[in-house]
This record gives sequence, C-alpha cells and structure tokens, in this order.
Amino acid sequence: MSWCHRMMLKSKLLPLLPWISLSLISTLFMVVRCEVGTASMYNPPYTPSACYGNDASQFPSSNLFAAAGEGIWDNGAACGRQYLVRCISATIPRACIPGQTIQVRIIDRAQTSISRPTRIGTTMVLSDTAFATIANQISSINIEFQQ
Repeated sequence: MSWCHRMMLKSKLLPLLPWISLSLISTLFMVVRCEVGTASMYNPPYTPSACYGNDASQFPSSNLFAAAGEGIWDNGAACGRQYLVRCISATIPRACIPGQTIQVRIIDRAQTSISRPTRIGTTMVLSDTAFATIANQISSINIEFQQ
C-alpha cells in the first residue's frame, strides 16, 4: 500500500471502517493520487500574501504553510487548499526526515511572495517551520504531496 493510500486510510476512513465495505474502500483507493514535485523554503516576512493580503490571522498558528508554485497556483484557486507533504529525496544524502509527513495550507503565490524562495520554479515553497519538519537541509527537495 503506497504512502498516499495509507494517509487517506488513516485520515479519512479509519473512523468509518465499521460501516464501510471492503469493495467501497478498494474503489476509493483507485481515485487517490499523489503528485510528485519539488519544494524549497522561504523565510519571514510572510505578509502580505497573495491570498490574504495583510491579514496575518489567515496564517496557521502551527506555521505549517506554503506558497504555491505556478504548477498548483491555479489562477488563485489554490488559496486555502491543504496538502499532505513528505520529502522523498534530495541531492544531499539523508536530507529527508524519515516518516515525517506534514499538512500545509497554501497562503501565498511563490512567484509574487515578498520573501524569495531558495529555488525558483518549485512546486511549493514551504515556510521555514514546515521545511525543517520534513528535511534537514536548506536547498530544494523532492516531495510527494496530496490535496
């Protein structure tokens, strides 16, 4: 069972298992899909954001948030979306923290953020807190993510 399937089962289906048939679970797993992309990091200041302007109350108190790269920006529709993200590889050996998965909320657009990403053109630009939770480096990592 892939990471995406395990995460969906854990987060969405586990409380419902007594009422769901095995065939329904199999059908649901067929529509679950992880995307693969890259992530880099950006540092404060994070406001104003392309999604919420100067309203800092829209930023998660956990500091687990991200700016959307052009591939997922979707003409602003990405604002507020939440993604499960994990590091799958990096150029630096052992940079990914094994078993760490985070949930981030999109609060900004990478292309227009005030704080510049550590690498241009990435799928997601994670806050420094989010990045440090899944990786031990400051550059760019390969990620697997699911909305």
